[in-house]
Amino acid sequence: MGFISKALILSISILVLQLNIAYSRGEVKSKTFLSQTLVSEPGLVHNKYFYDAEFPKGHVAIRSFDVELVDEKLNPVPLHEVYVHHWTATRYFQNNGMFPNNKTRIFKRNSGPCENLTMPYYWGLGGESRGVISDIPEPYGIEVGNPSELPKGYDEKWVLNVMTIDTRGAIDKFGCTECRCDLFDGPKSNFTKEYKGGVKCCVDNTRCKLIKGFQGPKKILRFRYTIKWVEWDQHQVPVRIHVIDVTDNVVKNGSQALHHCQLEYSIFPENYGPVNVKKANISIGKGGYLIYGAAHQHAGSVGATLYGQDGRVLCTSTPKYGKGKEAGNEKGYVVAMSECLPKPGSVKINDNEILTMESRYQNKFLTGLMGHFYILVAEKLA
Repeated sequence: MGFISKALILSISILVLQLNIAYSRGEVKSKTFLSQTLVSEPGLVHNKYFYDAEFPKGHVAIRSFDVELVDEKLNPVPLHEVYVHHWTATRYFQNNGMFPNNKTRIFKRNSGPCENLTMPYYWGLGGESRGVISDIPEPYGIEVGNPSELPKGYDEKWVLNVMTIDTRGAIDKFGCTECRCDLFDGPKSNFTKEYKGGVKCCVDNTRCKLIKGFQGPKKILRFRYTIKWVEWDQHQVPVRIHVIDVTDNVVKNGSQALHHCQLEYSIFPENYGPVNVKKANISIGKGGYLIYGAAHQHAGSVGATLYGQDGRVLCTSTPKYGKGKEAGNEKGYVVAMSECLPKPGSVKINDNEILTMESRYQNKFLTGLMGHFYILVAEKLA
């Protein structure tokens, strides 16, 4: 009897331990959503905002957010047909009518240093989306849906900003993806000696120049996004989102630093070797432990690195270029950027530490480039 009792006790102990482990991990749920439609035509630019986008309900920890562009049959669309310049998902609070005189929307931006509503997103990438792994390790997660954060009279919502450029029949496909001003029928006032390309020249509903006589069918497009999450409980560990921009123009206002992020830049090559290097020194304020990192760059990318104040490497993100025609392997396009997933606790950022972001591109004429670093930081370890 004694032996049986000990065996029974051991079995119960193992079962309780397994239940506790399962509870701490939570059940990972996954769901795929579709955005509203875009009707694309050769040369056409879409830069749309889809408010009240579908999103998991309740108080949850988001573990991953993966996106790709698909056609009406839900087949992936290759970048050489329709280029994904960028997509972002941003959180906001919507007035539900309880207090009609209050603001219609209150945006809940990330923890990054950029001022106001510049780069406020929780997730965002571009043409490299299919090749970037967004999963973060348990029990870390991006906390959303916390009712204590919700102002009275508001509901939590999400907005998708999506920008595509249909380059079918374009006289210069890669020039179109760089938004070179002389290739678009947008406002010519934006085409100056200093500004030869960027998002100001390929605004919504403008068109890139096509080969004379080229005609192509309309395409019905959607962004398909898959989200993984777990219900929030005391075992989940929140991470902060910081988006760092290499064009951040830090201006001192007394003791306060104002971060004027320019979003994009161009390269006018000089005889400085094969690689153009652009740097920015930025503090994210409150520090913590690096859980995840990845850069966002365009074609011509050589990679990006984030350094600590003492010169140590926090994360290096390098591009992968496609070699074929199929979606996810388009020749000449950046189809992936490598991620950093350091062992939690191994990479620490100190409070008020000055970080250096380095964005590297080929040293040739390139316009509308982006050098962004997306990092997730935990204040405590699991």
